Amino acid sequence: MLRQLTWNSMTIVERDWIHRRGEASEAATELRASIRSLVEDVRIRGDQALIDALARFDGVEVEAAGLRVSDDEFAKAKASLDPNVHAAIRQMLANIRAFNEALLERRSSWTAEIAPGHVVGEKVGPVASAALFCPSGKASYPSVLAQVATPAVVAGVPQITVIVPPVPGGGGSIDDAVLVVADELGLRDVVRVNGPAGIAAAAFGTESIPAHGMVVGPGSPPVALAQLEVRAYGVDTVVLGPTESLVVADRSANPVLLAADLLNEAEHGTDSTVLLVTPYRSVIDATLIELERQARDLPEVRRLAAASALGVNGGAILVDSMDVAVEVANWFASEHCQLAVEDPWSVAEGIEHAGEILLGQHTPFSVGNFTLGGPAALPTGGFANRAGGITVEQFMKSAAIGHLDAGALAAVAASTIALSEHEGFNAHGNAIRIRGFD
Repeated sequence: MLRQLTWNSMTIVERDWIHRRGEASEAATELRASIRSLVEDVRIRGDQALIDALARFDGVEVEAAGLRVSDDEFAKAKASLDPNVHAAIRQMLANIRAFNEALLERRSSWTAEIAPGHVVGEKVGPVASAALFCPSGKASYPSVLAQVATPAVVAGVPQITVIVPPVPGGGGSIDDAVLVVADELGLRDVVRVNGPAGIAAAAFGTESIPAHGMVVGPGSPPVALAQLEVRAYGVDTVVLGPTESLVVADRSANPVLLAADLLNEAEHGTDSTVLLVTPYRSVIDATLIELERQARDLPEVRRLAAASALGVNGGAILVDSMDVAVEVANWFASEHCQLAVEDPWSVAEGIEHAGEILLGQHTPFSVGNFTLGGPAALPTGGFANRAGGITVEQFMKSAAIGHLDAGALAAVAASTIALSEHEGFNAHGNAIRIRGFD
């Protein structure tokens, strides 16, 4: 259940395996070729390619008019959903909205006078359109739609299309909870399509689905590959891979809670990676006992996923000190990072690379995934060392603003002419001289 490693004695191969999140994250060459062919088919044949992909990969027969979710389906979803789940969705959305509205206040248009008469700034606004992908292969994920759609709505994106594969074995239906999330956010442009084909449709546009310059949302390896393929056509995509998490623990950590939080993320799938990093062998030993006890109560599919995430792709890493534990956390740059330590605020100061940092054992991964309010669609595969999660900022763009009065133009004229002549652009310099400055 828990592979045990010692940082100082790990080989280059072992460290590389951990850093690459195991072989399960590598897309096979055959799969890449298949997805490329599917993407190209959608680009050329539009709706008919979507209809054929639904029949071939999802076993769902629809006409073109059936690609779009109807008003009747929305009404049925609202009437059928468990009231407790509906209330939970509303709380989740309220917290995500509050986080993104607070962030939006800090990301607004601005100007500054950097010299007398010399004004610069930015005009900030939403992107023109976005397609949002919500997976439904292994399970239903209304929380994913909440996490990627709420920031887009808060940003004020004027055109949003939600791409959702049908529930496996559901005869083409979309999960009620997913439709309720869309409805609560005022999003009615929801289409049922095969995952990779839907990514292509959103990128290129079809007879039924408008083209979008941005496609956002996590998915399976085929979905991620489709996102990579459409990038070649200038589409902005945010590729999010299999779930990964890392827990830094000291002697104060409760092993019962440690095991529960490790299993929390490990149950996602056999391609997940979950790490426990600690300077204390006793913490690892106690946690292993708890892991084996708690895992027995999981359904077999979740138990097998956890065994892979913790026993093959991840594991427990014994380090020499808490300082080294922080170094390992930054080296791994995890999607989710929890600090199960006595003083999490102090340790957090050293964490530079993580998609999210959850402080203390009263902040489990499940809360981060659903109701904390911060982003849960987060960078994977080490990208947390150069990117953050999906927030309102991903759906904003800025136009630079500049204004010079005559005095400010005079102050930069000589330098502008000198640089123009150095780069061989005579007209650049003439545009200054013609205004009476040289």
